[in-house]
Amino acid sequence: MKAGADDRYSRQILFSGIAEIGQRKLLDARIAIVGCGALGSFQAGALARAGVGFLRIIDRDFVEWSNLQRQWLFEESDAKNALPKAVAAARAIGRINSEIAVDPVAADLTASNIDDLLGDVALILDGTDNFETRYLMNDFSVSRGLPWIYGAAVGSYGITMPVVPSKTACLKCIYREPPAGAQPTCDTAGVLGTVTAAIASLQASAAMRILCGFEPARRITTIDVWTGEIRQVKQPGPDSACAACGRRQFVHLEARTRTPVSLCGRNAVQLHELARPLDLRDLAGRLSPLGPVRYNDFALRFDTPPYELTVFPDGRVIIKGTTDVGVARSVYARYIGA
Repeated sequence: MKAGADDRYSRQILFSGIAEIGQRKLLDARIAIVGCGALGSFQAGALARAGVGFLRIIDRDFVEWSNLQRQWLFEESDAKNALPKAVAAARAIGRINSEIAVDPVAADLTASNIDDLLGDVALILDGTDNFETRYLMNDFSVSRGLPWIYGAAVGSYGITMPVVPSKTACLKCIYREPPAGAQPTCDTAGVLGTVTAAIASLQASAAMRILCGFEPARRITTIDVWTGEIRQVKQPGPDSACAACGRRQFVHLEARTRTPVSLCGRNAVQLHELARPLDLRDLAGRLSPLGPVRYNDFALRFDTPPYELTVFPDGRVIIKGTTDVGVARSVYARYIGA
């Protein structure tokens, strides 16, 4: 370990489950956090403080004022400057622990880039907000024998479970299909910062346990921080009838394009129509005669009432002002191009 590491992590090393050998494993570990909102930002901060040596933070979104109530790494200046969450998180972690490596990726995780983004890590943490991305991570996890830790929270309720391929049930064993009908989201039902912290803490603890060489607790844990109810059920093993675990069918990895996403509760649609990168400076020059433009190296913001476009260098755009994918595509073509 580096000089001073014994002192920085001394209280953690005193814990018998980790000790010096476990701390060395954490310092050598490489993990990815997919989604850096309420869950992911807490996971990133906790694991940075714990000394996990390499964190790749993947997030497609930017910091907004409504995030500050529960997304632990962000500050008012991040929202004011509309920084990508991955970038803002990396900057905050640099102030927390300058001795670890952080790789911020302001992008959407897709079947096309998942090998590049997750192929060199030992464990994946779920900080996402949708089943499409979770099924994609689950397919990758099972196909590669790579552990990941599922988590979700809304209102005062949260759930988490570890997925260790060939040893535990995977996400598709439990949820063959996404839950039917409209589901509550943080934007429609609200969310308490305390439940996201509780679930993220359990996820980070499970990650540390696995990275230190222990089997995870094979339990599905649900928490309601408002009622105080905590429930655990035994997590089954892999289901032979599961498409991923049993039949080894990884349909989400085969979808090479990302479908448009209507961001529930936010009156916005995410599009990723271009397979080529965008020059934000050039785009700013083209759009500035048409309306207010702000941009930096990470994103461009363009206001053209009733719409607001946030454009990322990889060609991805979040269009506020509509939940209609057809309208969003029309706005995209008008200002970004076909």
